[in-house]
Amino acid sequence: MQAALRQRLGRARWALRLAPAAPRPRCVGPGAGPALRCWSCGSALPGAEGLPRFCPGCRALQPPGPRPDLFRLMGCDRSFRIDVQLLQRRFRSLQRAVHPDRFGRRPPKEQYYSEQHSSLINKAYQTLLNPLSRGLYLLELNGVEPAQETDSDADSVFLMEIMEINEKLAEPKNEDILEEIETLIKVKQEELTKEVTAAFERDDLQEAKKLLAKMKYFANLEDKLKNKKIPS
Repeated sequence: MQAALRQRLGRARWALRLAPAAPRPRCVGPGAGPALRCWSCGSALPGAEGLPRFCPGCRALQPPGPRPDLFRLMGCDRSFRIDVQLLQRRFRSLQRAVHPDRFGRRPPKEQYYSEQHSSLINKAYQTLLNPLSRGLYLLELNGVEPAQETDSDADSVFLMEIMEINEKLAEPKNEDILEEIETLIKVKQEELTKEVTAAFERDDLQEAKKLLAKMKYFANLEDKLKNKKIPS
């Protein structure tokens, strides 16, 4: 009996030596997923995520990605300090390439993709051109929630200043006072923009968050001022 048992164990060890080794798991990089294919002709697409992409085979415009990086789309570094002239040139170049007027005779699906791209480029341009929206977008990319109106980080002196301007805007229309408020808001926004730039450049995201909250107060005042200046 013991001899039979030894014989069975010997056969089992022999089988294990002959069994093929299990393949080792391979590391899969970020670009190692299935190749993207053109919706029109099925050709493989080059990797240019977030950018308007044309099929190298049939030249069909492809759909925009789900969450493109607006800085990358507009050819800008991911920074609060941007080159406005470069941003404007990039905007015009992209719109020439994907504007719906160029796709009037293309298939309906491609016309739709053109409209999507054009809308996305407009959004990216407006977001990055305005210092407040650019700063808030940078916070979002860094996983920082923007300050809410209920947050009490703003100091009492600042809040008092905002309250006084609001009271002046609530008074009967006076062109001299409105011009004075307009100048004040412009100066304050320029000062805050410089401070936000410095905060981002030293990677102080919490300070940038506080300063952007103040910028938002002045942006709201600016909207009220514009409404006040509309002829009644």
